[in-house]
Amino acid sequence: MTLSCFDLGEQMLSVDEARQALATLIERPLGSEQIPLSQAHGRRLTTTVKAPINVPQNTNAAMDGVALALPREGVGTKQTLWPLAGEVLAGQYRSELVPAGHCVRITTGAPLPPGTDTVVMSEQLREPIEDDKPAHVTIESPELLKHGQHVRQAGEDIALGDTALPAGARLNAASLGLLASLGYAEISVSQRPKVAIFSTGNEVTAPGEPLPQAGIYDANRFTLMGLLAEHGADVIDLGILPDDLNAIKTALEDAAEQSDLVITSGGVSVGQADFTREALEQLGRLAFWRVALRPGRPMACGWLGPTRTPFVGLPGNPVAVMVTFLQFVSPLLNWLHGQPVSPPQRLNAIADTALKSRLKRTDFIRGVYHTDSEGRLLVRSTGAQGSGILTSMVAANCLIELADDQAGAQPGEVVSIQPLTGWL
Repeated sequence: MTLSCFDLGEQMLSVDEARQALATLIERPLGSEQIPLSQAHGRRLTTTVKAPINVPQNTNAAMDGVALALPREGVGTKQTLWPLAGEVLAGQYRSELVPAGHCVRITTGAPLPPGTDTVVMSEQLREPIEDDKPAHVTIESPELLKHGQHVRQAGEDIALGDTALPAGARLNAASLGLLASLGYAEISVSQRPKVAIFSTGNEVTAPGEPLPQAGIYDANRFTLMGLLAEHGADVIDLGILPDDLNAIKTALEDAAEQSDLVITSGGVSVGQADFTREALEQLGRLAFWRVALRPGRPMACGWLGPTRTPFVGLPGNPVAVMVTFLQFVSPLLNWLHGQPVSPPQRLNAIADTALKSRLKRTDFIRGVYHTDSEGRLLVRSTGAQGSGILTSMVAANCLIELADDQAGAQPGEVVSIQPLTGWL
């Protein structure tokens, strides 16, 4: 049984323990809403979608040419001269039977009329040039005919009653096309989580403003905006808050009332000017953890206000923000969407170079995967791995995950990677 995040004290947690414990903050997934298909890209289905029709609806021609009503001897016929019994264009349906030994002119996508089951493409036909509308066509090399050639069967893509997409599926471009092909104009999806974010600190400066001598530009808030957008959330941007207890407390109260989740980065340690932790403890219930990973480690979580809005406080270093978001917040967003809490997807790759790690701590090394001439998946580090080196995340296309039972990896060893740029 997974312990509540409030039952863990300040003990050192593994990555998996922290991931599962965070899920206890969510009392129930969000609801669903019906939206137009044109607005559904990136959303998650709340119900399994069944095919209400066959796709394609009718057995149809895969080529322009003629559809044959093969005589009884069928395959291997030596008939070269085929009388034309009409034509069927895409969008037309012919219910009249085509007599055996006859054919109809047909275009790609047109339903095959009764009696026909084989298509010969136009490039394999000869027609009398003296006739404006020839009464017959000649098939070159009829002995090469294959019964059923150049025909798409009804339901070949998906059959009536089959599962088109499961509940929980994230709708990408292909999924939208599939749903459109089934005639769905609207679809039931999970509501987007509303996630409030803000930065704290008198030294934090908004991009575009003059940078004070002791200031830093606010990178974390924009990183979080991008990550949340990629994970299907609506962002409530509360900007930059000063190191002032009352200002932070007021912002947290407002955030709790209008959001499903509140995220901050930094400001939850025991430093003299870190007021976020004090404000959290006054407004709700707080747990403070140390997680055995790098980059990362300090994290806070809890509930805010009477609404018991979940709160997650991420570390302050830019790379640590991204790594901990992907390991912990991403599964939490899935849970809000009604999906199981699970780790990020992984692939196996061969280490190109030696990789440093330490036992009893999970290391996430920024890496670059590639394939060699033999098609093997290899991976190397991006170089310097400081938690403030944001350029290392820009250069990376994966995280190399060295588990807490691994004391590094040598060249040639198989390691686990989490792709950051989609699947190969």
